[in-house]
Amino acid sequence: MRGWIGALALLCAGSPAVAQEPARCSVPEYLVLAEQPLPRVAAAAKARQLNIAVVGSGSTMLAGSDGTSAAYPARLEAALVRRMPSLAVKVTPFAKGRQTAQDMVKGFPQIMADLKPDLVVWQTGTVDAIRGVEPDQFRIVLERGIKIVQRARADVILMNMQYSPRTEMLIALGPYAVTMRVVAQQMGVPLFDRLSLMRRWSEDGQFDLYAAHRDTGLAKRVHDCLGKAVAAMIVSSGAFQGVIPLAPRVQ
Repeated sequence: MRGWIGALALLCAGSPAVAQEPARCSVPEYLVLAEQPLPRVAAAAKARQLNIAVVGSGSTMLAGSDGTSAAYPARLEAALVRRMPSLAVKVTPFAKGRQTAQDMVKGFPQIMADLKPDLVVWQTGTVDAIRGVEPDQFRIVLERGIKIVQRARADVILMNMQYSPRTEMLIALGPYAVTMRVVAQQMGVPLFDRLSLMRRWSEDGQFDLYAAHRDTGLAKRVHDCLGKAVAAMIVSSGAFQGVIPLAPRVQ
């Protein structure tokens, strides 16, 4: 599986689709290793067509006329297309601000029926933490949502909260992040640890996340790196091994 992490070097190269300074993404391998397989993604790869739904709340989106193309779902699609040009990839975002996990799960049956995705990237947790939803109730909802997606014959990647040094002391994200990790392990689905990755970026000085709320260019570069990192996790699952020849590595 580690051989697939070579994909990260390309996936984290600068993206010409973002007008601002190209993002250079330093991502530790352990944060993008999919320790669980993605069998539906593998089946879709054999058919040369991959359909992904990204379900999330406000941090899935970016403001502005080019916000949709610069947000991480679109950057995920661009990274996968660039890395696997023979694979038709479509990433469709379903995002609405202030939604709890329970709010999102209510929409899952319709999403699965209409889109029929091979993979659902489910980003949640922040609104539940802000509203003080009991972690045990949060866990139950996560398990219910994963089961709905799996019964519809799709894989799941859980994505936890974004990190913000401005709100770190105000919102108790820890219990919800732990719950998501436990649920992911127990139900055999990968967890994309956005919280740890963004905290590392902040501590390393790669991104000034104190300024991200007012610097749209910085926010776009962060989203570009997030999309590439999620793509690297999907590649690391081995779902494309022996099926889709990877594009040549670009320095």
